[in-house]
Amino acid sequence: MKQIAEGISLIRMNEDDIQGLIKLSAAVGWDYEQEEVLTVLKSGTVLGHKTAGGELVSCAALIPYDDSLAWLGMVITDPGFRGKGLAKAAVQGCLELAADGTSIMLVATEEGRPLYLKLGFSEVDTIQKYLCQDYKQAIFSEKGRVSVIKEFSHDCFDSLVEFDKQAFGSGRTVFLKHRIAQAKDCLLAFDSEGNLIGYGLSIQGPVNLILGPIAAEDPETASLLLDQLADGHQGQLRIDVPSGLDNFVSTLVGSGFSLSASPPVMILNAEAMPARNGCLFALAAQAFG
Repeated sequence: MKQIAEGISLIRMNEDDIQGLIKLSAAVGWDYEQEEVLTVLKSGTVLGHKTAGGELVSCAALIPYDDSLAWLGMVITDPGFRGKGLAKAAVQGCLELAADGTSIMLVATEEGRPLYLKLGFSEVDTIQKYLCQDYKQAIFSEKGRVSVIKEFSHDCFDSLVEFDKQAFGSGRTVFLKHRIAQAKDCLLAFDSEGNLIGYGLSIQGPVNLILGPIAAEDPETASLLLDQLADGHQGQLRIDVPSGLDNFVSTLVGSGFSLSASPPVMILNAEAMPARNGCLFALAAQAFG
């Protein structure tokens, strides 16, 4: 426990703090719910500030991945406690948890960007947040190499992790284990020889059905996975797309998605994004990459 000021202490969060984290996220208009917070807690470390009365007033999360890379997310300060340096202290606490030589990445909000710049982060990319209220099922004249799309089975987990590693730029074994358990659907795409050529998850939140992560060998496979994940859903869809995927974005727009925001991706302890193979079509979420 680290005393900050005015009886406010920075401590590590656990499952007893889930409701406090949900309440804090709601205070800034974010739609976290129990399963999402539980996945964050199981996949990484969440630090938060509590008042002497036990009220949670800030938090930040660090999700470590397999190859000297970690993701910073869920950085929140209660509006009534801003200006006290709580976000900076929570973020610095998370950075101190990272092993030496670890690159830290994040998706920055407009409010958080100045803090991250002061801490030494630099902008290396952007993502595009797309929302859809009324999904129009796509008509595919070209299905690429896809022979069959199946529901996830546990004997394919290692193949999925390796496929994701090449697409994302780092292994995410622990996170993917918990994210798949949380998922509404997890679909795998195979070619005619039985090789895994793509996968996609959907996560049901209180406001959005989140589509991602989606990784695939080509835009056609990614679009087929997205279509099966989205088809028939009643409610709003959300997908966070890396930059430079014009063909895939055209499919999104044609299916009823519209651009909502384009926040920057920032990194610390590195000058560029990790090496990727061009197969990542959707982030898991801005809190996870």
